This record gives sequence, structure tokens and C-alpha cells, in this order.
Amino acid sequence: MKKLMIGTAMTALMASAAWAEDVTLQLKWVTQAQFAGYYVAKDQGFYDEEGLNVTILPGGPDVAPTQVIAGGGADVVVDWMPSALAAREKGLALVNIAQPFKSSGMQLTCLKESGVATPADFKGKTLGVWFGGNEYPFLNWMGKLGYATDGSPDGVTVLKQGFNVDPLLQKQAACISTMTYNEYWQVIDAGITPDQLVNFNYTQEGVATLEDGLYVMEDNLKDPAFEEKMVKFVRASMKGWKWAEEHPDDAAMIVLDNDDTGAQTEKHQKRMMGEVAKLTAGSNGALDEGDYQRTVDALMSGGSDAVITKAPEGAWTHQITDKALQ
Repeated sequence: MKKLMIGTAMTALMASAAWAEDVTLQLKWVTQAQFAGYYVAKDQGFYDEEGLNVTILPGGPDVAPTQVIAGGGADVVVDWMPSALAAREKGLALVNIAQPFKSSGMQLTCLKESGVATPADFKGKTLGVWFGGNEYPFLNWMGKLGYATDGSPDGVTVLKQGFNVDPLLQKQAACISTMTYNEYWQVIDAGITPDQLVNFNYTQEGVATLEDGLYVMEDNLKDPAFEEKMVKFVRASMKGWKWAEEHPDDAAMIVLDNDDTGAQTEKHQKRMMGEVAKLTAGSNGALDEGDYQRTVDALMSGGSDAVITKAPEGAWTHQITDKALQ
């Protein structure tokens, strides 16, 4: 009888796996607590409960989510809205279907000794900036401040920053781009104390844009089967995010279990998860129209350096979250 029960259970599991719908998610960056909700949803069986077989593809410096989804390499991607809207204006019909991150974690971190105390002190300075889609909020900010980014005396010199904090540590730049949950702490861990730094948080400067939303191709949403699959995916993913907020240390350990590179550490991931939880707090997954409009306004306000030149149409939908969050 025991063997029969085990056999029946295994058959049921195999049948469930056979009928599971495949979903491929492309992350914006490497495996880390920035994406904990998705790893938690997989680890805790939230995707299994929805009948989904989810493959999570890590990103990296050579991976652009927009290019991956354009080439059919993913069903859904994590990306920042400036990058997605810029791509949409260029013809890639991306649509935001959910927004797990309510707040922005981007900031410019400067050494006090460089003479930067306010944005007025940026003039003539070298500022480290990430590219690959992450440069758009920065360029918009500089446009609003009236700084050219061509290295001219009254403007700023842009250093194309790698994904490390070396330009600040080696004093190649007065300021570098950091995230509240990642690079800022790398600077601290390198031995620089908080009182030696000045941080300009994009939210506090009024130039924050939405980060880490979920995007799909517009045409795919016309398929009822794909729509239903995304409803299941978003519902399970948001369960993962809320679980991660409530169990940050456990979520960080789940992320570590999924890090095949061995590059991440327990201390850093637990600290990162604590900071990321501050950014996802307040979001149930549905895009806030006010946050969206603020992002669009910011991206269009850069004058000749505006990220997008006209208000997007059809760039987001509640079609998925209205059903997923019932």
C-alpha cells in the first residue's frame, strides 16, 4: 500500500510537471536580492501552485533585457521604465504589466573632499554613470540642471562607469552612480565612512523614475492564453515579494542558494534584502498611474537631451494585475 501511495504521488507530480506552463524571466542584473521575490516564488512553490515552470535567467553587463525579449529569448523581463519607454519610442512595443518596486534606489554618491556639497558643485566635475539603459535618469537630471554632458567647462564630464565602485575609490570621479541596496555599501565596505560621503538620492532630488518593473511584448497580450499565464506569474511573483519583505534574511539565503557564481556573500545579500524591502514596500504589484506620469514627465523634461520626445501610448496596462490581485 505504501509503495502504491508513493507511486501515485510520483505519478501526480510527473503529470503536474508535464502540464506546467513554461515561463522564462530575464532579470536586469546578476542573481542578487534585488530579484529576491522571483527566487522566493520559485523556492516556496508559489509558481508550482499556479501550474508554472519558471526559468529565471540572470542578467549581467553584457545582457540587455530589451534585446533578449526582442529576440524571443524571454516571455517577460525586469527592466527600468526609462529603458523600456526609450525602447518603445524606438519601435520595441514593450508594455509594463506589473510594478513590484514602488520606490527608486538610485543615487549619486560623492566624496566630500572632491568639493561636491550640492548639485551646483557638479560643474566641471567627473561623474560616473552606468549605461545600458541606466543612464537615462542621470541624463534627464543633468538636463534639468542645465549641465551639458560633453565635458565642457560649464558642464560635467561623464565617466562610463563599470559595475563597480573603483572610480570613486581611485578618485577618478568626484561622484559615481550607486544603488541604496548595493554599490553604496560596497563603498562603505571599502573603508570609506558615511561622513566622508555626500549622497544625492534621485527620489529626494525629484528626478526618480520607476525601476524593476515587469515588461512583455504588446502583441503577446492579445493572446488569452499568454494573458492568463502572466496573471498566474504576477500573482505568484507578488506572493514571493511579500514573503521576502516579511522574511528578509530567509529570502537572502534563498538568493544565495541560487547564485551559481559563488560571488555573493551572506552579509551583503542580507543587507541588500533589507534595503530592497524598503523599495517594494507599498506596492501590491499594480502600477500607480501617478508614479508612471511622474516618470514620463521626468523623461520628457530634459530639453534637447530628453529621453523620450512624446508621451507614450499603451506603455502600461492593469490588464494583468486587475485579475492577478483579485
